[in-house]
Amino acid sequence: MRHHLTIQLFLLRRISIRTTHSLLLFQMKAVYNAFAKLKTGCASATRPGIFSGAVILVLSFLCGACGFGVQYSMSGTTTTAQTIAITEFYNNTDLGQANIGQTFTNQLKNYVIQNSSLSVVAEDGELLLEGEISNYQITPIAPVATSDPTQANIASSTRLTITVKASYVNTLDESMSFTDKTFSFYKDFPNTQNITDVEEQYTRQIFDRIVNDIFNASVANW
Repeated sequence: MRHHLTIQLFLLRRISIRTTHSLLLFQMKAVYNAFAKLKTGCASATRPGIFSGAVILVLSFLCGACGFGVQYSMSGTTTTAQTIAITEFYNNTDLGQANIGQTFTNQLKNYVIQNSSLSVVAEDGELLLEGEISNYQITPIAPVATSDPTQANIASSTRLTITVKASYVNTLDESMSFTDKTFSFYKDFPNTQNITDVEEQYTRQIFDRIVNDIFNASVANW
């Protein structure tokens, strides 16, 4: 029984700071149930020493967990805010797909919902994220020399680069706010791939990284 409790505590310790509150409560309930079973087992076996040891083990675990703070400590955020408004990031590029702004905005909203306890609202949030897709660029890279000196070198790869300009407003702590901060990432792919075939896939991959960077710079404040 004590081994069962140890396993439950180990699983709870491995919960990421991005774990949602519902999963945290589920794991805490499992620890509580294991703790109750241990108490019953100890009482029937008249071994109070084991029960006392279990109390110390649980208390030490809970004290260690408190080191992350109280508000949103298990969800990857440090703010005490409850709501955030995320306005649509508009496309300010010439080459980007028509719906690229909406695609990015949806990915950002989903990431915030999945990695924090903040409620995403349409307006008047305690926090605000807004901005634009400021650059969408496709460039040849890694040129390969040709045997004919009269011919130009040919690029063997292509790079897709996307830049997002974001502004963050924290009404509870203005020192955390920033304006027009640039976040950029890229994806390299071989010229054997047609850009129209992989553009949507690679765009989402680039957005995954940019969304994570914006979240860390704003809500998480890392």
